[in-house]
Amino acid sequence: MNILYISHLHPPADAPLKNMGGMQRVSMQLVETLSNNTEVTINTIKLEASWGNIGLKTTLFLVDNVVKLPDLAEKYKADVILFSSMVTASLAPFIRKRLRIPMVTINHGHDVTLSVGIYQKYLKKVFQSLDGVISVSHATREASIKRGLDPAKGIALPNGFNPDEFGSMECDKHIAREALKDQLGLQLNGEKILLTTGRLVRRKGHTWFIDQVMPKIKSDVCYIILGDGPEMKSIIESAETSKVKDKIKLLGRQSDQLLKMAYCAADLFIMPNIKVPGDMEGFGIVMLEANLMRTPVIASDLEGIKDVIESGVNGYKITTGDSNEFAKTIDRVLENELAELSEKCRSYVFDKFTWENVSKRYIHFLSEVIQKYKNS
Repeated sequence: MNILYISHLHPPADAPLKNMGGMQRVSMQLVETLSNNTEVTINTIKLEASWGNIGLKTTLFLVDNVVKLPDLAEKYKADVILFSSMVTASLAPFIRKRLRIPMVTINHGHDVTLSVGIYQKYLKKVFQSLDGVISVSHATREASIKRGLDPAKGIALPNGFNPDEFGSMECDKHIAREALKDQLGLQLNGEKILLTTGRLVRRKGHTWFIDQVMPKIKSDVCYIILGDGPEMKSIIESAETSKVKDKIKLLGRQSDQLLKMAYCAADLFIMPNIKVPGDMEGFGIVMLEANLMRTPVIASDLEGIKDVIESGVNGYKITTGDSNEFAKTIDRVLENELAELSEKCRSYVFDKFTWENVSKRYIHFLSEVIQKYKNS
């Protein structure tokens, strides 16, 4: 199978850390995995851009490929075009009549629900022009169907992880905890560590967790937030006015190596998402990364999170907005279930979410789309 992969989600080589988010990491790992598969030849047309100029560069990238993409498909003798998101898939209506191969997109959540009127109206045309849609969760697939996707074209396949990146690191929680204290200058004694990482956006629920859950937790805990984003100011304000402000550590964006150390040092990973109109959690790759380091997840039972967490196996899903249940579950797990969950969660994600396994399902779906297109 010859795949032509189109992506605007790759960070610049000279500054990967500052411009790397979950979708960017997923895109890069998927390309790497498919490249290593002997059944597949993959050629990539990718935009490398920083967060600061990604809007303008993406627009120019799309305009350029409206003209070039049909010729590139012939040049590379592609059997299928695979778009990295609905953003790049927006090319589909413009090039459909000039292509003789099928087009498939991956979609992630926010690229489907983005609350811009003209974009939402255009999505139906995009879905009509595509031959297949891979949604990273069942919630994302349902959101796509509501916006005009023919259910027969779509499938829900999870994101994966690369065990060579995280799984090969030995995780001794005591050693990682001491190293984290030293490198970040943290004053930690016997507290259990609750960890949140990722881009700080409203749907992640950081301020809600600080305001509504932290004061109700009876266990001796320290809540560490790693990451940066538009909600940083409001999170800082909530932390500074909290009754338990001494237990909250906002540490900003850190290196990948320190991030892995934090996953290992943590006792629980926290994903306290809230409902935000026009936004959604498509999947949540950070939960898999935490599980790899034997850190169970306590998360809101919302959107794409539903596809990642199996309660009692790799963590627990909590009714969205129920601060009492969130706090009680954290206390119960820390007191009675932590050791068992810590072992089960790592095995669970290796069985279900490695890119090696997930990519086989990608290839199977793409093969079906290609065959269906040839027979149409």
